[in-house]
Amino acid sequence: MMKLSARTVLLTLVLGTGGLLATGCTTDPDLDITKLPAQSEPADVLYTQGLANLNAGKVSEAQRKFDAVDRQHPFSEESRRALVMSTYLKYRQGDNNGAIQAGERYMKLYPQTKDAAYVQYLIGLAYAKQIPVVTQDQRASAKTIEAMMKVVDDYPTSEFVDDAQTKIRFARDNLAGKEMQIGRYYQERKEYLAAISRYRNVVEQFGNTNQIEEALARLVESYYSLGLADEAQTAAAVLGHNYPESEWYKASFKLLQSKGLEPRENTGSWISRAGKKLILGES
Repeated sequence: MMKLSARTVLLTLVLGTGGLLATGCTTDPDLDITKLPAQSEPADVLYTQGLANLNAGKVSEAQRKFDAVDRQHPFSEESRRALVMSTYLKYRQGDNNGAIQAGERYMKLYPQTKDAAYVQYLIGLAYAKQIPVVTQDQRASAKTIEAMMKVVDDYPTSEFVDDAQTKIRFARDNLAGKEMQIGRYYQERKEYLAAISRYRNVVEQFGNTNQIEEALARLVESYYSLGLADEAQTAAAVLGHNYPESEWYKASFKLLQSKGLEPRENTGSWISRAGKKLILGES
């Protein structure tokens, strides 16, 4: 009697009569028949089917086809292009972690290809979509900056650089805002040294964000509360020099003036050194 291979038996069960198919579905929980027909499809056919489904608005089916190309025909040209499409579709469907995983896999395999800048940009977008409000944990902001800086540094001529820089600024504003929130928390509890540490982080690390004016003003208040008039005056002087029309500067000036003080810069202070970087637009 002729012996049948395991593959032949399996295909007979799947492609045979309806009764056999039903029996196979109910008795073999490990059999996923939805994947079997695709195993015989060439890479270019699967990829074309994925594009056709995408054009028809069948996003989930397109995703399945592109994943099948990548799974069944690894390292082929179609697999490379399918991985780009899979990263995009995962991002489009809100599967940000899935998009990041697919994108990072692509970047490990194909960092020098023409689509690499786009895939790296998609990774950054997926992280940016996860940035929460300032009061929550800001790890996604840090990851957004890291991912988008790779776009800027590694692909400086790509069309994605401008938006990558926009996303970086937004993420940096959020990180600075988180530092300010924690600083205000300490300041309200009169833990001024802890508050100063947070405000200093903003001034030294996030000088080109929208939090800098308040950070300098809060330094004036915190140093003033500790009786460190020289540092308070220096912070006010740097604030006034860089943002003379700021409401924060007006409040700081009024606070000092109430005790017969005025803004005056001590060039040996860390605040003065940080202030020079503000003038140069550094961060």
